[in-house]
Amino acid sequence: MGTTTFSGPIKAGTIKQTTGTTLGVNIKNTGQVVMAQTTDFSTAGGAQTATVTNIVIPAASQIIDIVIDVPVAVANATCVLSIGDTVGGNATFLNAFSITAASGAGRKYPTTEAGGALVWADVGTEKRLTVTTTGATNAGTIRFTVLYQQAIDL
Repeated sequence: MGTTTFSGPIKAGTIKQTTGTTLGVNIKNTGQVVMAQTTDFSTAGGAQTATVTNIVIPAASQIIDIVIDVPVAVANATCVLSIGDTVGGNATFLNAFSITAASGAGRKYPTTEAGGALVWADVGTEKRLTVTTTGATNAGTIRFTVLYQQAIDL
């Protein structure tokens, strides 16, 4: 299957600017397209220092969510996951989210409290993400997907 690359940001809708007061005719209905980038890594080797990923979030983008999937359960110990950027630190976007061996495989849900989402409003300059883990895990795979609006410049 082929792929198409746009220079972005991409907006969708049929009316670009409001010029009147009639819905569907002359009131702006465009919106930003939500983008996503995904990476995964093994937790079989235990703790992992800030490892650079191939995820790069464009400047002035807003992170909407970080979705964490565990296709292969972690084993032996709790994996404490942080996601940061190569300049701002190991926990810029997700700080110390625990994935226990007992929780098994499946989707995990960080919240905005206690080890959840940090500065998601506007990433500022372009960010290349890192992943850091602690814990003496000896098995497991973690996949995370970052959802964002490109160049919304909040």
